[in-house]
Amino acid sequence: MTEHEHVRVAVIGSGFGGLGAAVRLRREGITDFVVLERAGSVGGTWRDNSYPGCACDVPSHLYSFSFAPNPEWPRTFSGQEHIRAYLEHVADVFRLRPHLRFDSEVKMMTWDAEKLHWAIETSSGRLTADIVVSATGPLSDPKVPDIPGIDTFPGKVFHSARWDHDYDLRGKRVAMVGTGASAIQIVPSIQPDVERLTLFQRTPPWVMPRVDRAISGAERWLHRQLPFTTQARRGLLWGIRELQVQAFTKRPDELGLVERLAKRNIARAVKDPALRAKLTPDYRIGCKRILLSNTYYPALTRPNVDVVASGLAEIDGSTLVAADGSRAEVDAIVFGTGFHVTDMPIAERVVGAEGRTLAETWSTGMKSLRGATAAGFPNWMTIIGPNTGLGNSSMILMIESQLNYMADFVRQLDVLGGRAALDARPAAVDAWNDRVQERMKRTVWNTGGCTSWYLDANGVNTTIWPGTTSEFRSATRRVDLGEYEVLRAPEPRDAGEPRRKGARRNKVEAGA
Repeated sequence: MTEHEHVRVAVIGSGFGGLGAAVRLRREGITDFVVLERAGSVGGTWRDNSYPGCACDVPSHLYSFSFAPNPEWPRTFSGQEHIRAYLEHVADVFRLRPHLRFDSEVKMMTWDAEKLHWAIETSSGRLTADIVVSATGPLSDPKVPDIPGIDTFPGKVFHSARWDHDYDLRGKRVAMVGTGASAIQIVPSIQPDVERLTLFQRTPPWVMPRVDRAISGAERWLHRQLPFTTQARRGLLWGIRELQVQAFTKRPDELGLVERLAKRNIARAVKDPALRAKLTPDYRIGCKRILLSNTYYPALTRPNVDVVASGLAEIDGSTLVAADGSRAEVDAIVFGTGFHVTDMPIAERVVGAEGRTLAETWSTGMKSLRGATAAGFPNWMTIIGPNTGLGNSSMILMIESQLNYMADFVRQLDVLGGRAALDARPAAVDAWNDRVQERMKRTVWNTGGCTSWYLDANGVNTTIWPGTTSEFRSATRRVDLGEYEVLRAPEPRDAGEPRRKGARRNKVEAGA
């Protein structure tokens, strides 16, 4: 990366969002772009999360790009290694390698109002870009709770997303802190090998059976020979999940039947009434993400496993103390405590038109226009932005919708011509956010009686989309210029004319 490199588009991150953006830019005929990646390879969260048992809880044929179907998925729910290999394959097939800049962590992005571009400082150099597409993802920066006394712990400590493969857990006393999607995969994977496993459970999850199986050679042959069968399989998986959305967003009481099935799942695997009581949630199913596993509950019944139905409160040397006073001597602590989702660290590194960081702008809650753009941050957009998450389907569907919006955003700038930028109008951002939050009021995520990572520090759901993926795709099909201000570079001035400060803003009506 040279000191004076300038590109049309800078994409941040090389997970599904970043690689998808790169493919879409190439398909739009744009080759003047780079993908800035802080690590040394592509993959995003599927590179970082390599813990034992790591796999996706969305069916493989739905958890892949529609423009890059994979007839070779080995299982209906594929593991981390297969998903990461798929992303490497996408980078190769779509000739993205020349655009990738590895070991280039973004330190700061600052909007230059005079030149109408972003000045980007990375760990490998500096560059400027007309447009920034931030695809860092919400599950990229691990969150480790600040437990009193953790500095005194003499053993090994790591987060599930930063698994230490050099540390052998066999024969060790291990604490698993957290009971989210990662923990229910880790627990049954390490339980047979450790001396003792203590699970610190603040809130029990709802866990349903995982209907997983190997995809036969005959099925894979059929998908290779008749590609429409892959599309049909994907379409069926999508349609089923679209039909489920109403129960999550409008009629949470309909989830009662699913809840009874989940309780039956607990009863089949856990015969001890006391343990079963610990593992049975007291909130509506769906309020937190419904987890899938056939091995989690059986693992918790094994003699070398203790379930502490209380959060970890403090650490005293090698002794872990729960909020209920329970104590456990351990050699290693694994935190499965999630990520910085509503307080993404990348927001602290984006400085907008008014000199404020995105983190400061979002200090009272994340909000954007159609999940993509933020007022005061011209020519900047995010993939998997505020209120684009899903509680029951594939995020790849939402990513592809946002790629449609990104492509039209670039087209609109080309139509405007010259040095121009688009800045989301505050009123448009507020109007969109108000509509989303009004719809959110009756969803299971807001009414289900739980506290989840979907909610920010103020208790506002700034992560989930309260509708179908079809609705979101329709809402992001085109950029409405009426929702944006057009910024133009300062006009040339005469020698004696005072210097204007910054770019001038042109009012553009809808449809202009």
